[in-house]
Amino acid sequence: MPLLVKCSGQTVVSTSIAQGTPVRPTSILVVGATGTLGRQVVRRALDEGYDVRCLVRPRPAPADFLRDWGATVVNGDLSKPETIPATLVGIHTIIDCATGRPEEPIRTVDWEGKVALIQCAKAMSIQKYVFYSIHNCDKYPEVPLMEIKHCTEKFLQDSGLNYVIIRLCGFMQGLIGQYAVPILEEKSVWGTDAPTRIAYMDTQDVARLTFIAMRNEKVAKKLFTFAGPRAWTTQEVITLCERLAGQDANVTTVPVSVLKFTRQLTRFFQWTNDVADRLAFSENLPCHTTSNLLGSKMCAADTTEVLSSNTVFSAPMAETYSLLGVDQKDIATLEKYLQDYFTNILKKLKDIKAQSKQTDIYF
Repeated sequence: MPLLVKCSGQTVVSTSIAQGTPVRPTSILVVGATGTLGRQVVRRALDEGYDVRCLVRPRPAPADFLRDWGATVVNGDLSKPETIPATLVGIHTIIDCATGRPEEPIRTVDWEGKVALIQCAKAMSIQKYVFYSIHNCDKYPEVPLMEIKHCTEKFLQDSGLNYVIIRLCGFMQGLIGQYAVPILEEKSVWGTDAPTRIAYMDTQDVARLTFIAMRNEKVAKKLFTFAGPRAWTTQEVITLCERLAGQDANVTTVPVSVLKFTRQLTRFFQWTNDVADRLAFSENLPCHTTSNLLGSKMCAADTTEVLSSNTVFSAPMAETYSLLGVDQKDIATLEKYLQDYFTNILKKLKDIKAQSKQTDIYF
């Protein structure tokens, strides 16, 4: 019987096809390889000796850095299903880090494109599929992106493929542009008054744990949440950056109530439906999260329904560490990550200032 999966009124059919000839386990395809997480996955895979192929959409600025690292780059587009099959030839494992561009409707890549990719993977007997999702996505069916992530999880689970689903909370890398750089440049830092907490994780640790999980047969067809050692509020992150930078931040606080009102207002106009949907997501995650969660580049307003829910985006990791054979001490803390950043950047700024003084000419 065909498998029927519904998401927001859509029905997708997945058919079961006999298994083909196994390929080398070291042959992987990374989808979304140019993103915040994707590039770390590629880097880690190459360092560990995998043969890495990257599916990249045709673009004016080619992803030459991936080739320079030693990966093979192939052109493909999840919004154009006919381009997918050729990219999967000879591939053992797919690692799916992809998410849509800000200007695209959420469903184009994150639902329709992922369904097409999973169906092609099934048809071409891909041995393993790793999918990155969002923590708590099953708790917010009214938020389009969360609903789509959960529907994709279910579609993958019912596909018959051997999978690993990894839910993520937030990326430390996104905090640099959101807070660290503006504070150093004495520019405005945007935040909210939401009490929501997020357990940020370094994308390098996410990539490392991903490959450990991939090689562990005990975690086949499992769903995990990867979370950092501690969950932080927006204000706590800003305070930490202020301390490490040695200067105060110029903070502009946007009340969650304002974001919620903006969302309701946009509902009156048909052309703003997608904006309102993105605001629905922004009620559920801090404004900075959409820029670093799964490498998503969606607008800051994409976070308003979860923010007001006082949710903690974190999960116990002891059992996961034990299963994967990982020592928690090897997982980067946000304090250490930001301390390393500020130490390095402040040293560079000091060196530049010193060099500038050496070249001063007085008349």
